[in-house]
Amino acid sequence: MTTSAAARRARQIEERRERIVVAARALAEEQGWEAVTTRRLADAIEYSQPVLYGHFPQGRTEIVTAVALAGFEELAAALSSPSIGAGATDAARVRALLTAYLDFATQNPATYDAMFLLPLVVPFAEADTPVVMKAAFDAIVGTLLRLRRVPDEPEATAEVLWGAMHGLASLHRAGRLSADRDQRVDAFVRVFAP
Repeated sequence: MTTSAAARRARQIEERRERIVVAARALAEEQGWEAVTTRRLADAIEYSQPVLYGHFPQGRTEIVTAVALAGFEELAAALSSPSIGAGATDAARVRALLTAYLDFATQNPATYDAMFLLPLVVPFAEADTPVVMKAAFDAIVGTLLRLRRVPDEPEATAEVLWGAMHGLASLHRAGRLSADRDQRVDAFVRVFAP
């Protein structure tokens, strides 16, 4: 096989893989993860189930992982947004971080579930954690490092901050909190940027 033929073949494989991930995500966002089966995905992309397993040998869990990784990439970009300038207050920085996080969770519920609730074939908080997952965490640490009062342990504080944001997002999505999101955001900001 020539170099150009091999490159074309690799590109086609990657494009097919991406179609599978996009189809899985769309189906999950529309109907929930219960609706995402290899049969339905094969129908959606007009390939056979063996083609799916050729791209994702570990099946559905590997597909969910691919959706989660795409979500982490988007979340990292949202949390790293340069919309807060150098002169911003600590409260404005924390508010922007929390708002971006909650907006992402609200706008992408199935993807958020894939990222944090469903089984994945990649580790969290390990040396071999995918870079894109670390980027989302690093964005949170980055916000803390830009505060006027940088926490003594920025990474541990970032884990607590992330846990608090995740808790708010999860409880809000489950309808376990009052509808007054602004009040919760204000309270959150007072805790993390007094």
